[in-house]
Amino acid sequence: MNGPATGPRPHMEGLPARHTEAELAALIGLLTAHRSRIRSVAVGHGRDGHSRAAAQAFTAAWQALGKDVLAVVDWPEDAASWLRPARRLTAQTPDAWVLAGAPAGVAHLARRLRRSTDWDLARTVGFASLGTPRLVELAGADTVHGLRGAARDGGTWELRRGWTTHYAPVATADCQWSTWARQRVPR
Repeated sequence: MNGPATGPRPHMEGLPARHTEAELAALIGLLTAHRSRIRSVAVGHGRDGHSRAAAQAFTAAWQALGKDVLAVVDWPEDAASWLRPARRLTAQTPDAWVLAGAPAGVAHLARRLRRSTDWDLARTVGFASLGTPRLVELAGADTVHGLRGAARDGGTWELRRGWTTHYAPVATADCQWSTWARQRVPR
């Protein structure tokens, strides 16, 4: 069982909450960090309204920076095969991938991406709904090891070796990251 809920809590088991402006800014920040060479992205999202809105907001913000969105791909939460969206996300070899969706759908997609494409998890970021031990539990720790993303409050999170670690928002560029909450998926 996970420890006390000291970090950001998921909206509900099924669908993600509406993204926040702080979350969107943190996500852009992860991709444009000091000396980042990321120019092109592929954006994937679940078909629920909040995931779709998050993907649209990210796409608009990324393009406003003069950067490229090579593909916007959606997927259902339940599918017979996840191969089609996985191939569409990786077809044009983007510099990075951005994911918005519920943990259940992203877990299926991540497993297919890992098995069937040249997807690089280290170049993938996600919205707040994915920074949860539930994604690790559903996809497997090896499948999502290294995934990172933005939290609703503008902080960030990362998934490493089965652990979900949340970092507080950085107030200034001189500020060091501090651990906010850390949860481990039970084995």
